[in-house]
Amino acid sequence: MKVKFGIATKIFIALIVGVFVGLLLTPAPDVASTYIKPFGELFLNLIRMMVVPLVLSSLIVGTASLGDVKKLGRIGAKTIAYYLLTTALAITIGIILANIIKPGTGITLPVEEVEIKGEPPLITPADLVPSNPVKAMAEGNMLQIIVFAIFLGIAITLVGEKGKPVLDFFNSLAEISYKIVWIIMEYYAPIGVFALIVPVVADHGPSLLLPLGKLIITGYLGFAIQLFMVYSALVWIFTRMNPVKFFKSAAPAMLTAYTTSSSSGTLPVTMEVTEKKLGVSKSICSFVLPLGATINMDGTALHLGISVLFTAQLYGVELSLSQQLAVLLTATMFSIGTAGVPGVSIFFLPAILQTVGLPLGSIALIAGIDRILDMGRTLVNVTGDMAGSVVIAATEKELNRT
Repeated sequence: MKVKFGIATKIFIALIVGVFVGLLLTPAPDVASTYIKPFGELFLNLIRMMVVPLVLSSLIVGTASLGDVKKLGRIGAKTIAYYLLTTALAITIGIILANIIKPGTGITLPVEEVEIKGEPPLITPADLVPSNPVKAMAEGNMLQIIVFAIFLGIAITLVGEKGKPVLDFFNSLAEISYKIVWIIMEYYAPIGVFALIVPVVADHGPSLLLPLGKLIITGYLGFAIQLFMVYSALVWIFTRMNPVKFFKSAAPAMLTAYTTSSSSGTLPVTMEVTEKKLGVSKSICSFVLPLGATINMDGTALHLGISVLFTAQLYGVELSLSQQLAVLLTATMFSIGTAGVPGVSIFFLPAILQTVGLPLGSIALIAGIDRILDMGRTLVNVTGDMAGSVVIAATEKELNRT
């Protein structure tokens, strides 16, 4: 019988094999750098190649897909405000935890690999709006690309039918970008991760494993805080529902999300649980939950915040408060366009790293353990959707409290 491994499994195996080979090459690290590392650089270039088209098309399509929200008025505004608030809280938690726990400490990668662009002491509105969108894309200025994409997505919605050809173009570009991402992840990511991890292990030895363990612990601690503090507080404040009852009722969808690592795949279970066990009206469920599966990525945002600080710590770089605020803003906006495609978060991470000028070398480490973190991210994403439905339903008096 032929055994077929998924993308995450193959990348994890590549990480383990790469660590083993790197340990064998510890006496001769130059061999790894000369003959193996170039294949890792190719993987990073493939990622860099897709960052701008993926970010631009995903955000334009994601923003334009909110076109029906204006028809729903009050409910739509509440839902988007809630999702953006919880996403911002999630990434703030991730950044705070990463500053406290410092998962990237234990080793320091060569400083000469770092090309910190930095940010102005204070990010002003003028810094966010591109005077030349093409130049912003050429330079990889992520904050300006995000602003341009959101403006374009809103404008496409406002012009109605006349904007459909442009939306169709970017929708096609998004789908093509996702397919290229899938090709890269399916056929080259294991090789790339292997080629990136071997030289690092050859240089630093087994000490490299400590930051990985701390990264997983930091991530799951952040997930727990978001679940049991943020969501519990919001549910209690707006509905007076006992958090224990909420989590007990939501458990089937939460378990499905954790095992499948797919918000979209869990959606049928999420809708059934939210309506029948949490008492949310069908009209609220049918709007809030599908929208949440598209734009509410609290777990992903939290993970991205931790990963950026993890990368900075690996390279011995101190990010200023302004740079960390830029990370918070960028990751919150990315929640609008992050697609449910396997491995796609690995392509959004470099976009945020570029915002503060950090190198992409940490991607091999993070990708290797991504499946473990992805289960927790999806659990948080889906639970956040259900909490949002309960909160919105309570404010609209469409929550059955029996």
